[in-house]
Amino acid sequence: MGKDLAERFAHARQRYQEAADVLGFDLAAVCFHGPEDELRQTRATQPALYVHSCILTDLLAERDIRPAAAAGHSLGEYSALYAAGAFTFADGLRLVKVRAEAMQHAGQVNPGTMAAIVGLDDEAVARLCEEMSDREVVVPANYNSPGQLVVSGHASAVKRAVEAAKIRGAKLARELPVSGAFHSPLMKPAADSLAAALKTTPLKTPQIPVISNVTGKPHADVETLRKLLTDQLLSPVRWTQSVSELARMGDAQWLEVGSGNVLSGLLKRIVAGASAITIGSAADLDKLTEEAKA
Repeated sequence: MGKDLAERFAHARQRYQEAADVLGFDLAAVCFHGPEDELRQTRATQPALYVHSCILTDLLAERDIRPAAAAGHSLGEYSALYAAGAFTFADGLRLVKVRAEAMQHAGQVNPGTMAAIVGLDDEAVARLCEEMSDREVVVPANYNSPGQLVVSGHASAVKRAVEAAKIRGAKLARELPVSGAFHSPLMKPAADSLAAALKTTPLKTPQIPVISNVTGKPHADVETLRKLLTDQLLSPVRWTQSVSELARMGDAQWLEVGSGNVLSGLLKRIVAGASAITIGSAADLDKLTEEAKA
């Protein structure tokens, strides 16, 4: 991930060097050469995704392709806020570093897991979580698209929710290979650490609308931004609502900037007739630039 960008663009190489200085390890080496087990650790995965998407955002801006509004799923909210000028690349990466390390630690202090549930409506999954809690935590964590949710909490409670979802007619219900119960109350230690880091991080009001994962509405003032980024670790990602809010702002070309095309698939399920162009490589940049010229 990102190797082709670093080979071709001096700006990408500079960003990876900045990342090494902030993180204290060679992120580029991990991204380009692995080992995969190291890249999959939260402390590496989150910075890797943030740096990659920020580089692409910068390279798009050099081509005079800039967002009119933005949203990002979980960690992606930081990339969206960077694109909106809410913080510098380095300050955003410092926050991501704290967030990643704190989430990894919280997953060890408060062990838990997550599971995907497909084919039940949002209200049914919320009710199911309430019923399966039984003095433990299991809550909706990601409202990814209508009928596609992720739940999060203590492993035994999540397992009960998976079995109950199957009985109630879910098309798919299975646990995910994650290192913690993200976007649930079990992330409280991580939220406390992130809140402390946010207090000392210079932030600016976003220059374009950036949709909050917590509210599904645009961020406003800086203090609210700090609170919502903290709350994000404890609250569900309201992606269906976030994308719907972007769609209400008017017709535009949708771009998915970063690694993969998962969000492009979700977009089609949320907004009828919508499709996105994925920008994850130098070749994608070239293609979009030619289309923009045409």
